[in-house]
Amino acid sequence: MTVTLFPIRLFIAAFMMLLAWPFAFIASVGRSETAVEPQCLWRKLVDVVLRTIMRVMWFAGGFHWISIKGRQALPAEAAILTLGPHSSYFDAIPVTMTMASIVMKAESKDIPVWGTLIKYIRPVFVSRSDQDSRRQTVEEIKRRAHSGGEWPQIMIFPEGTCTNRSCLITFKPGAFIPAVPVQPVVIRYPNKLDTITWTWQGPGAVRFFFSQYLPIYSPSEEEKKNPALFAHNVRRLMAKALQVPVTDYSFEDCQLATAQAQIRLPVDTALLEFAKLLRALGLKRVNSEKLLQDYGKRARELQDQRLSLEDFARFLELPMSDELRYTFALFDENEDHSMDVREFVIAFSVVCRPAKTLDTIRLAFQMFEAEEDGAITENELVCILRTALGLGELKVSRLFRAIDEEDSGKITFESFREFVDQHPDFAEQYLYSDNAGFGSSSPSHAANGFCVDFSPREQKKLD
Repeated sequence: MTVTLFPIRLFIAAFMMLLAWPFAFIASVGRSETAVEPQCLWRKLVDVVLRTIMRVMWFAGGFHWISIKGRQALPAEAAILTLGPHSSYFDAIPVTMTMASIVMKAESKDIPVWGTLIKYIRPVFVSRSDQDSRRQTVEEIKRRAHSGGEWPQIMIFPEGTCTNRSCLITFKPGAFIPAVPVQPVVIRYPNKLDTITWTWQGPGAVRFFFSQYLPIYSPSEEEKKNPALFAHNVRRLMAKALQVPVTDYSFEDCQLATAQAQIRLPVDTALLEFAKLLRALGLKRVNSEKLLQDYGKRARELQDQRLSLEDFARFLELPMSDELRYTFALFDENEDHSMDVREFVIAFSVVCRPAKTLDTIRLAFQMFEAEEDGAITENELVCILRTALGLGELKVSRLFRAIDEEDSGKITFESFREFVDQHPDFAEQYLYSDNAGFGSSSPSHAANGFCVDFSPREQKKLD
């Protein structure tokens, strides 16, 4: 049907979007972006027309039956709607059916046609180039949530990323910081064959969409003071309605797992376990550059001095806890109650910056390199790569000899970087073949098979 039905569906869907544009444009003219005016009769009619047009568009796209269970709360009752699980762009169906506001990238409003439709629903725009954007977004959500129902409801996907709907991952706290009642909304695609999950690599069409409005959840006094607890309890309620489990993995863990897949790590890597421990310790993985530089500087000063559990606690400036002991045990490879804190800093850098392998390798070289020549030995390269990959064992002899052309027994970061630039498939040649289980997962990986952010086409950007 690619040459028969598909062109017809595509034409109708595109036509409906173009038809919606003039209505959205006219209704948005002269409207304030910082205040809400009472909706007059003609704007209410435009709202009904747009919902009808969007429904026809989804029908043309294959969503023939859309089932809704429960009652949507009024904005004065619940200013925020939390939707989950998030698995596809098709999850926009509830947005077009309710014309609720969403959180969107600021760049989206400049997209022809689509940008006008987006601006009509009065979204909260987030600018990636603005370092203060996260705080401003939270403040804007709080302002609207406490408006007493004057602003349209805000729909938020608290997972923060797409999953395969088999569970609910850790909710981000943004929707729960305002400490106002929220209405959970669960989404289902009751097809026997999953053809729409964004993490699913395959084409198809969906004919069923089901959403359910759960009862309004009002936070307790304790939950108002603790957005993480508020998010946890709402997630548990939604998981029960969906009859799926919850997992402690977060959006950042998903990024880390994606990076693992790109470099084809074996399944027994300890990186995700380490990431969960970091979260339990309260160490922030977001905006951690300053903390990483501080850890790196202090670890370099210690050189190869091994730390005890008490020394490690002082290094992190954290109290003694079970989570700290578990973290220490991950790096106590000799089981002599001591660890090299440089290994911790490398692993911390990996989970904080999963897509920036080059930055992690540079930081590692800075901690291990000798002062007189800025070089490291083969054993130190083993330690760096083994820790960065979360592996117990790793053979790098052939790789080290290939980089060390002068047979000096040492290499510098510059020589490592130059070698990677000249041999973009070095991991395939020197790591995958020498280490059992390495590279056995999906073949979809970075150009060089190892450094996600270090491929020839990115070289100029890095320079």
